[in-house]
Amino acid sequence: MLTASLALLVACGKEEAQVSQEPAASPPPASESQAGLSEEAEAKQAQDIRRRLMDAKAPAPEWSPELSIDPDESIESVLAQADAALSEGRLLRGGNSSLALYLAVLERDPENAVALAGVEQVVKQLKNRVPEALGRGDLEAAALDVQTLKRIRPEDEEIASLGEQLAREQQLQLLLGEAERLLDAGRLTEPKGDNAATIYREILREAPENAAAQAGLSRIETALITRASAAAEAGAYAESDRLLAEAGRLRPGSQSVQNASTRIVELRQERANQLMDEANAAVTSGELDKADKLLRELGEVSAQAQGLDALRERIEHARIYGGRRPGSIFNDSLALGGEGPALVVIPVGEFTMGSPSREDERKPNEGPQRTVSFQRGFALGRLEVTVEEFGRFVESSGYVPTSQKERRSTVYDERSGSLAERRGVTWRNDYAGGNADPKVPVVHVSFVDAEAYLAWLSQQSGAHYRLPSEAEFEYVLRAGSTSRFPWGDEGPSRLVGNLTGDGDRSPSRRTWSNAFKDYSDGFWGPAPVGSFEPNAFGIHDINGNVSEWSLDCWHDTYARGPNDGSAWVNPGCARRVIRGGSWASSPDQVRSAFRLTAAPKATNARVGIRVARDL
Repeated sequence: MLTASLALLVACGKEEAQVSQEPAASPPPASESQAGLSEEAEAKQAQDIRRRLMDAKAPAPEWSPELSIDPDESIESVLAQADAALSEGRLLRGGNSSLALYLAVLERDPENAVALAGVEQVVKQLKNRVPEALGRGDLEAAALDVQTLKRIRPEDEEIASLGEQLAREQQLQLLLGEAERLLDAGRLTEPKGDNAATIYREILREAPENAAAQAGLSRIETALITRASAAAEAGAYAESDRLLAEAGRLRPGSQSVQNASTRIVELRQERANQLMDEANAAVTSGELDKADKLLRELGEVSAQAQGLDALRERIEHARIYGGRRPGSIFNDSLALGGEGPALVVIPVGEFTMGSPSREDERKPNEGPQRTVSFQRGFALGRLEVTVEEFGRFVESSGYVPTSQKERRSTVYDERSGSLAERRGVTWRNDYAGGNADPKVPVVHVSFVDAEAYLAWLSQQSGAHYRLPSEAEFEYVLRAGSTSRFPWGDEGPSRLVGNLTGDGDRSPSRRTWSNAFKDYSDGFWGPAPVGSFEPNAFGIHDINGNVSEWSLDCWHDTYARGPNDGSAWVNPGCARRVIRGGSWASSPDQVRSAFRLTAAPKATNARVGIRVARDL
């Protein structure tokens, strides 16, 4: 076997093959279908890359003997030269290498014992130095030695094992080179299955301690962390999270990734705090669209940002209630000094407007019933507008009220016990035509006067004042009740307001012909505002004391009426709606659904004003 192998070696070409320096062919670009590959498919593609690289690798170097001895030289002389080359470690390379010299002797004398023993020594040393070459990464030298050994001893299992080690190292080197190329090309973790990280992981599956692959993954991790930090700085938080997650999958438990995650969390928290301050400032200044935009950005920065739910609720409240709390009381400052009427923020909700067909003393104009839903809050005057407040408007604006122009209004006549028109009566007078107490509700005011007063309040405060819509008025009057009266279906069993009671007496001791039984509130005519307890919404005297103008035009029924609580107004309407009972209303007119109508310039002793304000 040895003699045949040696003959084959001697028959080889005279020049040693050179290792190609051409790079491996570049892999084709990943197709779009490779995106989102499974872990199993990604591993398979990595194996495909391995096979492709091995197919494209340079051929292994082959050894050929370089014989430069004189054919006439004696065998003893050649053996001496071979032994010297062997002792000097010149096994294969260079002229007159030991293996070449021993083979030259065997060419002449195939059974020469010294040459055969010399070849055995060369084989032994080649076997020993292959692992050394592999250890220092000299794969060319190892490949030359392995190929030579295989040709000398093709059946040797130890040599076959060395060949397998060499093949693994060659594959790893090719994979490392390909990973380096992909890394330089920026293909760190994408596309799936054809990126540097995949190949480095493939290497580490075979060689867990491979320092080059570990260093490569470290480089990728650092690059991903850098990109993640830059994305976070630029506000691209979803991209930052994605990159950081990619980095975390490279080396689970990496301290570098944990540190970067902490830094990015701190960065995002700083940005979240800044956005929170800006959003709250936007809500305070009424820039709610801006606040919504900042809230959305805040959610992208940190879904767990402290105060996020509170901010969202504050924006919602600002849209619904103008940033105020339902049930809260406030006053607007006026340009001339002082404050406007006290206002109560009314909570949003829905109610059934009108009366059911079965209700006692129901009027046809109180239906059909419909559900009215309030999506936006509004504020309503806590008290009726007083003579003092209306007088301040008249004095400041120079406005001349309707009763003052007409010099007449309807008053209560004590002698006849009924209402009658009297000349010389203006808003400065009370229900009977005398001088009015500044603290009682102003009466003898028309719808036109109310509109003028509210326009003045709007100009003085910068807010939008108006009369309440009919739906708003009934919603607040009911305050959650569904009964005939706000307090129930029967007459009041306790003091609830300034109503007609059979116990009331006029200055001349007159009584009401139609009044609530067993009831007395101590007043004949309007009482000072706020004399009675407020209702469930915090509003005083909304059913009793004086009836009040609303913004709606009169309609004989609620058919086709708005269901959002807005006023039902038609251009040029001739009559307006009056709501709420008064000090002189019969019990059926104190029902929650009762409504009256009057011309816009009408005045009398039972109708006053209550303000409403948009939020």
